[in-house]
Amino acid sequence: MSFFEPAIQNLLSPAILFFSLGLIATLMRSDLAVPEAVAKFLALYLLFSIGFRGGTEIAHHGVDGRMLLTLATGAALSFMTPFAAFALLKLLSRFRPVDAAAVSAHYGSISIVTFIAATSALGRQSIPYEGFMVGVAAAMETPAILAALLIAQRGPTDTVPKPSEIWRHSFLNGSVVILIGALLIGVITGQRGATALKPFVLDLFPGLLCLFLLDIGILVGRGLEQGRKYLTPSAGLFAIMMPLSGATVAAALSYAIGLSAGGIALFMTLAASASYIAVPAALRLALPQANPSIGLTLSLGVTFPFNLVIGIPLYIWVATRFLQ
Repeated sequence: MSFFEPAIQNLLSPAILFFSLGLIATLMRSDLAVPEAVAKFLALYLLFSIGFRGGTEIAHHGVDGRMLLTLATGAALSFMTPFAAFALLKLLSRFRPVDAAAVSAHYGSISIVTFIAATSALGRQSIPYEGFMVGVAAAMETPAILAALLIAQRGPTDTVPKPSEIWRHSFLNGSVVILIGALLIGVITGQRGATALKPFVLDLFPGLLCLFLLDIGILVGRGLEQGRKYLTPSAGLFAIMMPLSGATVAAALSYAIGLSAGGIALFMTLAASASYIAVPAALRLALPQANPSIGLTLSLGVTFPFNLVIGIPLYIWVATRFLQ
C-alpha cells in the first residue's frame, strides 16, 4: 500500500473533517463554539476510554520485559528531547532562554489527542498494536517538564520551584490521573470490564472524538489569530523539524525493542507530538515568567495539524512498510 492511500483515508475521515470544520469556521469568524463544560467532558471521556481499553489489553497479554523496556525508553526520550529542542531553538529563533526552555518542554512531552487520533487511524486500517502503549503515553507526559526546569536554571530566570513540587503538580494533573487511573482499572477488571463497558468506551468513541476534534479545530483557529506574530518562518520550521526528528529516533528505538508495526507507529506519534494541555498547566507554576503563547502557538497551531494531516499517515506508512 502506498503512502498516499492511507493519507487520503485519514484526511477524509470524519474526525479530521470535523477538525477542519472547526478551524475553518473560526478563521471565517463564525460564532461556532463548544460549551466549555461539554469540551471538558469530551476530554475526560477520551482519556477514560483510551486508558481503560489499554488496561484491558495489558490484562489480556500480561506484563513482560518488553513493556517495561518500552516504558523506560519512552520516559528517557521525553527527558532528553527538550535538550535537543532547546539547542535547535537557539539556532533558529531569538526567543528568550526561558521561553525557549518552555517551548522545549512542550516538545519533550506528548499530545494525548494526537495519540488518540493515531489509535483511531490504526483501527480504521485494522492494524493491531500493544495495549500498553497508553502506559507509555502516560510515562512521557512529565519528564520533559523537569528537563525544561534544568535548562531554565542555567539562564537568568527568576526563582524556579523545587522539582518535587513540579513532579507533584504534574502527576496530579487531571489528564494524567484519569489516564493512569482508567488504565489501572482496566488492568484490574480485564475482559469482564471490557465486556461491561463496551457500549460506552468503544461504540461511542468515534462520534465523541469527532466532537472533540471540532472543538480542537476551533481552539487552533483562535490560537492562530492570537499568536500569529510568533509564527516566523524559522519558528514554523522548528515546529515541523521536531516531530520528524522525534519520530525518526522513536522508530529506531521501538524497532530495536521489537514492537509491532502498530506499536512502532504509536511510539513515533508520541515522540513526534507536542503537549498543549499538561505542559502549559504545569509551566504556570514552574516557569511563570515564560510567555505561554509561544509554546501553545507552535504546538497547537503548527505541530498538531501537521501530525494530524501528514504525520500520522506517514508514521503508519513507515512502520508498516519498512519496520514490520
